[in-house]
Amino acid sequence: MGNSNLITTLFLDIGDVLLTNGWGHVSRIAAAKAFNLNYDEMQSRHKLVMATFEEGKLSLSDYLNRIIFYKERPFTPEIFREFMFAQTTPDQNMIELMRRLKEKYHLKIAVINNEARELNEYRINKFQLNKFVDFFISSCFVHIRKPDADIFRLALDIAHVLPENVLYIDDTQMFIDIARDMGIRSITHLDYASTLAELASCGLSTE
Repeated sequence: MGNSNLITTLFLDIGDVLLTNGWGHVSRIAAAKAFNLNYDEMQSRHKLVMATFEEGKLSLSDYLNRIIFYKERPFTPEIFREFMFAQTTPDQNMIELMRRLKEKYHLKIAVINNEARELNEYRINKFQLNKFVDFFISSCFVHIRKPDADIFRLALDIAHVLPENVLYIDDTQMFIDIARDMGIRSITHLDYASTLAELASCGLSTE
């Protein structure tokens, strides 16, 4: 399974690392403004179903019925769904960086992310993440979500790799702390430049 001095595998988050958040609070605020919704009411309903939604136990249609279309609206679920999907933009620098590192070091790359199934599949396909990611340990596929440490254990088992051979990149400090407690070296992603420098300090340089 490798030795303790070599990084063979990257674990990556998607939201605010490779792409913008799929359906974060910024997008929900934008939706409330665009569709003239009561944000506080929408947010309270979202919180009640968020975990179930991200664990793949609630379809997008059912989610929208519970937070938006529980009463009549002057717009359709299809229009709202298109708005949701349109909120995602890529960080091309980060995507290209991961591609280069994979090619140079023959790394195995896994995604560990919290995301609902329809959004997750749209984002993977739209931005061709499966061109360089080997497998996706997405909450909607495995029915557990960060901060549950079991999702990291599952990723280690599927990758068949020791924690010391993994480098994890995420923008959420709590998730980084959990990974580090498990012996996984980790980078708190702030921006492209700082992550590039941290990767180089870990022996993964693009030069």
